[in-house]
Amino acid sequence: MSRRGPKHFAKLAFALADADEPADTDVTGFHDRILAAAPGDDLLALWRRKLTAWDFEQSPTWSATAPRTPERRAEVYDKLAFEADLRKAFDAAVPVHTEPGPVTISREFQPWYTREQAANRSFYWTSYERLLRRKGWSDAAVSSLDEAAHAVVERLADPTRDDPYGARGLVVGYVQSGKTANFTGVTAKAIDAGYRLVIVLGGTLNLLRGQTQRRLDMELIGQENILGAADPNDPDALVDIDYQDDEDWPAKFVSFGARPSVLGAFDIERLTSRDRDYMALERGISALEFEKPDRTRPLYDPANLHAARARVMVVKKNKSVLEKLVKDLKKMGPILGEIPALIIDDESDQASVNTTDPKKWEDGKVTRTAINGQISKLLNLLPRAQYVGYTATPFANVFIDPGDEEDLFPRDFLISLPRPTGYMGVQDFHDLDTVDDGEGEAEKTHVRGIYDSTGDRLQEALDAFVLTGALKLYRAEHGVPSGPFRHHTMLVHESVRMAEHAALALRINTMWHNAAYTGPEGHTRLASLFDKDFHAHVDGSLPTPTTYADLKPYVSQARRLINQGGSPVMVINGESERDYAQPDLDFDRTPNVWKILVGGTKLSRGFTVEGLTITYYRRTTQQADTLMQMGRWFGFRPGYRDLVRLYIGREEALGRARNAKTVDLYEAFEAICRDEELFRAELARYAPLVDGHPQVTPAQIPPLVAQHLPWVKPSARNKMFNAELVEVRSPGVWEELTAYPEDPDALRRNTGCWAPVLGTLSQAPVSLGVDGSLPYDARVGTVSHKELLTVLCDLRWSVPEQFSPHLEFLLDAEREARTIDDWFVIAPMQTSARGNEARILGHGPFSLARRKRRRGSLFGAIRDPKHVAAAMRLAGVTNLTGNATVEQNVRPRRGALMLYPVVESEPRMMSDGSVDPRDLVMAFAFVAPPSTAQGERPLVRFRAIDSTRAEAAIIDRDDKRS
Repeated sequence: MSRRGPKHFAKLAFALADADEPADTDVTGFHDRILAAAPGDDLLALWRRKLTAWDFEQSPTWSATAPRTPERRAEVYDKLAFEADLRKAFDAAVPVHTEPGPVTISREFQPWYTREQAANRSFYWTSYERLLRRKGWSDAAVSSLDEAAHAVVERLADPTRDDPYGARGLVVGYVQSGKTANFTGVTAKAIDAGYRLVIVLGGTLNLLRGQTQRRLDMELIGQENILGAADPNDPDALVDIDYQDDEDWPAKFVSFGARPSVLGAFDIERLTSRDRDYMALERGISALEFEKPDRTRPLYDPANLHAARARVMVVKKNKSVLEKLVKDLKKMGPILGEIPALIIDDESDQASVNTTDPKKWEDGKVTRTAINGQISKLLNLLPRAQYVGYTATPFANVFIDPGDEEDLFPRDFLISLPRPTGYMGVQDFHDLDTVDDGEGEAEKTHVRGIYDSTGDRLQEALDAFVLTGALKLYRAEHGVPSGPFRHHTMLVHESVRMAEHAALALRINTMWHNAAYTGPEGHTRLASLFDKDFHAHVDGSLPTPTTYADLKPYVSQARRLINQGGSPVMVINGESERDYAQPDLDFDRTPNVWKILVGGTKLSRGFTVEGLTITYYRRTTQQADTLMQMGRWFGFRPGYRDLVRLYIGREEALGRARNAKTVDLYEAFEAICRDEELFRAELARYAPLVDGHPQVTPAQIPPLVAQHLPWVKPSARNKMFNAELVEVRSPGVWEELTAYPEDPDALRRNTGCWAPVLGTLSQAPVSLGVDGSLPYDARVGTVSHKELLTVLCDLRWSVPEQFSPHLEFLLDAEREARTIDDWFVIAPMQTSARGNEARILGHGPFSLARRKRRRGSLFGAIRDPKHVAAAMRLAGVTNLTGNATVEQNVRPRRGALMLYPVVESEPRMMSDGSVDPRDLVMAFAFVAPPSTAQGERPLVRFRAIDSTRAEAAIIDRDDKRS
């Protein structure tokens, strides 16, 4: 019922019953049972699962409503013919999950992987789904993963199609957000559908490859496939099983009850194991040969395909390993053309992308980096291979040259995964809507500077590590499940230089042994830190001692756990594998890792630091993706997210004055994270289909990136974007521009352009406010749309392409439909003690906002969050009620324009009290009224610079434009 949609429940109950006539008591009994059900009731749990699945299903044949909406739920109830009180009971027990789902940018594709087909062949997916529920995943989390994995598989080629096609795609998650769970789900669905060779490229270290292998073995491949023909009750037969020393074997490994082939499915054969990467096949090429019941038909024919075993291997991204695999595949001959294969590339922007300089290629022949070359050979050998990259930092993949047919540009689809429930990410460490110099709530709770008035705070960070360990032990003893507290770690990352790691480890060891954690001095210090920091920011829903005296008994236990083995510190660096063979680095096989990890680059990507609670971070880098991947403090922190602390380089170091040369790592992270969030938001805006066709294809993504990240350039310096962004339509959306010029003459010119608008603003400020938001004073006025366009057309920009698509939208509104009559202009007045006021070109006075540029000429956030609600109401976007001034000025075809006169430092003043226009940035934001929507017209419009290569994202600059 769940995949074919909801049906009239009473009629269905009668059809499935043995009675000759419908019995009202049967349905009444169900009705009463649901109304009286306790939260753990099995029947209620079943209905929770079904309702959630129906809520989440994307574009089902049985529904015309959007998923994850009250409208979808109401439609489900209508089809079930549920009465009002039953609907109310289900709504209370199973609230509609309205958080966004995955965002997909895709070329048009031939549908083949329907929900019905997925349900008919779902042996491994069903097993994986059951395991996730046993692990405590909510129905919403499972359904979300189901939808995201389905979105990937349906965009792969049909494994039974006659003509070979290899799709190329990219899945973008968040740093340490559980991407492995998604590609495990994709693998399960893909092999159920008919893919029979799965190659997972699992990192650049044996440790990372082994972790990925173990995860797939435990959650997908399962006990029976690992054992093969071995008798699980015969100890001698189990000698060679690679998980005999694993504390989770066999209890936590999936079990099907028998070999899948005995149960009517098919077996999976592992070609790699936990401790062994791919090697030249010792048993001969037969390990890669596929049996065909009907030899007159190709392997991809359903008669053969669904009877064949699947082969799975997890391979390190290493040149020699991949060469062995390529060599063995070549021996197989023509059968390679018949094998539906799936290549999953974890951390696909690392090592996989071709980074050679095109200027050094000879005679037009592409020169490839080692790993990229081997992956290209794999794809050439397997014409039915689908390539899916996974990353949290997608820009290197997006800027791959799609003209290189053998490279990995995601030409077919890009899927952005939603932020998972319970994930600690950028929003938990950065207050993105805070624009003044004050701390926001996230920063107050989790972020600390490297220095204070007394100097380096490393000792404080060590004390915080001990305190949080004690708090975890306290919570484990007071009812919080101890699973999340199995590991407790601190990360210290200052440099990439190995010699400096050794010196830092020695310093930490010395500091640790002098910390006096068993004496009065140490306890006094810990008590002070507990009172001023942790007690002040504790999660009130979790058990926490009210005084340090109650916590003190757990401190000594935490200290012993951290010091086990004689040292609290582990150094993680080096180029050889043996540097990563330390037992304590294997979080899967070591019962409790309570350590301080000191390292550099190798801790920056792929390697998950389990139990990470305290981070002391001060390393800088010029590369945005590298900076993001260093964010090891992002991730899941169940039961202790309120204890997480990030000590990071700030500008206040030792009280030194703020200056341009000081690196503020926290602000650098915020700038990168803000750009990432904007990029995701852009994808979400343009993902909906218009008239059944995509608004944006993967080849058109680079201009969207460039709009917000103009400092990100393609690796090929002699190339440029072929898809030029011409127009961005944004009815009812707050649009905030940030690329203002730095040249004083350009600033003066821009300020002069606004003179007519400034002259229309009221002398006396008025109060603006909307229910639920703080009111504020502002000078206000009204200008016609034509008058505003005169101003906007004359402005100068540091990055003109940032504003030109928006200007085209506003010009279009004037040219064609006249969907905007006028604009309500708002110039907010500051009320803080730090507020500056000055006249502008003789008008005013106005409040001057202090903002600073974050990346080159780009500012960060300019708006004050409390200003947004009134602007949205004035533009007719929301139905919230405003105060009298707001309501008097709402018009059907009126937009709202917010003026922010910005200064970056103390400005020069003119004799009449006006600010020198050379020091003034006339920043603004606007909200166009919904009247500009114009039906189903796409929100974006592109122009191909080279119209003969419309699908190429990047073209040669020299040939097409100067």
